[in-house]
Parts: sequence; C-alpha cells; structure tokens
Amino acid sequence: MLRRTFFDAFCFAFLLCAGVVAVFVSAEEQLLNLIQDLVVVLVALAVGAGISLLFKKFKIRTLGSVLFDLPTSEQGHPWYRSFWGWQLIVLLVVSFAVALAKTEFSFVELLDQNGFAGAVRLFKGLFNPNWEVLPRAVLNIIETIFMAFLATSIAIPFAFVLSFFCAKNIMRGTVGYMVYLILRTILNVTRSIEALIWAIIFSVWVGIGPFAGMLALMIHSVASLAKQYSEMVESVEEGPIEAIESTGANKLQTIWYAIVPQVVLPYISFTVYRWDINVRMATVIGLVGGGGIGTMLIQYQGQAMWREVGCIIVVIAVVVWALDLASAHIREALK
Repeated sequence: MLRRTFFDAFCFAFLLCAGVVAVFVSAEEQLLNLIQDLVVVLVALAVGAGISLLFKKFKIRTLGSVLFDLPTSEQGHPWYRSFWGWQLIVLLVVSFAVALAKTEFSFVELLDQNGFAGAVRLFKGLFNPNWEVLPRAVLNIIETIFMAFLATSIAIPFAFVLSFFCAKNIMRGTVGYMVYLILRTILNVTRSIEALIWAIIFSVWVGIGPFAGMLALMIHSVASLAKQYSEMVESVEEGPIEAIESTGANKLQTIWYAIVPQVVLPYISFTVYRWDINVRMATVIGLVGGGGIGTMLIQYQGQAMWREVGCIIVVIAVVVWALDLASAHIREALK
C-alpha cells in the first residue's frame, strides 16, 4: 500500500511539474527556482498521492498497483488499453521529452561542419598511434593492473565478513535488523560515491599517485562486493541451515557449515568479475591523480597529442579485452 502510493505520487508529481513547466515556465532560471522550492515539490507529491488514493477508491489500477500490489485474477483489457498502460506510455514519453530538453540534444550541432572537421582531425591522430610511447604505456598499464589487484585483494576479507551482517535472513531480531539497516545504509552511501570521487578525496589525503587510486578502488570494492555477497547469502537454501541448527549449532557454526559452502563458488566468481571491473575503473581514476595509465592519458590529452593518446587507448583496449576474456573463462570454470 505505502510503496504503491509513494510510487504513484512520484509519477503523478513528475507529470504535474513537467506540465506546469511546459505551460508556464520558459526561462531556465525560473525552472531551477521552481525545482528548488521544497514547498512546491511537497505539494506536488501530496497532490500525486491524493490522485493515487482517488484512483484506488474507484478501483482503477495504476502503475504502482501493478508493480506492488498482489496480482489479480480479473480478466481486463490489454495493457495498452488500460489506465496503467497509458500511464506508463505518458510517463515514458514525458521523461524522454524532458531528457531531450535537459541534455540540449541537437542534430544541428551534431552535424555542424566545423565541429565534424575537428572530430576528423582527432580521429586521424587516434588511428595513427605514436608507438614511441609504447614502453612507457606498458609500464603504466602494469601499474594499473596491480592497483586493481591489490584493491580487490584487500577488499575481499572486509566484504566477506560484512556480507553476513548485511544479509536479512541472518540478521534476525530487533538488534540484528538494526545492525543490518545501519550497515546496508553505510554501504549504499559508500557505493553511491563513484570511485572517481574517492580518488579525488584520497589524492588530497595521501597525495597524487597509485596509492590514492588503490585506496579509491578498495573502498568502492568493499561496498560493491559486500552487497553482491550479501545478496548471495540471502538467496541460499534454507534446508541446510535448518539441518545445522537442529544439531544445536550456534550462529557462527551455522554460517560456516550451512551457508559458506553454498556461496563460496559464487563469491569467487563475483570477485574475479570485480577485479575485471577494477582494472577498467583504474584507467579512469588516473584522470584525477589516481596513478596508473590514466594519469599518462590525461597528460597527453591535455596537450592534444592525439597520436600518443591513440597508442595508450590501444594498450588499454588490449589489456581490458585480455582480462575480460580470462575472467569470463575463470567464471565459467567455477560454475
């Protein structure tokens, strides 16, 4: 009930605000002022919730009721002739229109002759690499790979332990549920901050270099792996758990003998995949001083040395392709 009402309130409030802006607001500054007005947002949500409750009273199925209410056995119209179907279509169309407006999408600028000529010059440099920088690029990509490896290795034990405290089927009772909520909230916040931002933070903290990049990848990996691990714990079969508990085993013994054997192979598979992701991310965080080949890339890019940039891109592409292929085979072998 609450989730359905909140979802519908958000949808209707979005449509109301978009309609008001389209009709009455023309200037970007006025639009920002409207959005920043918390009262307007709250009123729009309240009106949206009222519309949702009104539709529920008249037994009209909204998109929120389709998503969150129990399915009904009623034989109704096809989805595209139902109210919730039209609600979905209108919501997607309005969202697409707002996205076009906010991104300032323009075929005129995309096909502009001067801009296209500049892009052609850039691509000519990229597709004619300067191989003289290859030895330095190889050394930097090796540094990038080991940054990702160390970050993943340090993150594994922290994520492994945290995953059990973040699993709802293990953290039962009032105290356990509170610990679950607090840890999940902290990890969600940590994961929502991109590794690029963590690299900026650690570059100020420990200085520019690969150590800052490794710390950024490590903190992001802990949050991401803990989430993936905990979801695997929540999906385990209850039979082995009940069997171990019936022998009088304590919580730690139950986890070790009933849950760990079920999740160890998926854990390894997720970890290998995370290392693959970290290698790719390590090439990006170097752009803000995180070390590795990303730092070298931003140096040449800033000087518009596109032939050198082309060589670095080739090295990155080859390494990412090789690691992706290797990790895919490893994950397949672990199934």
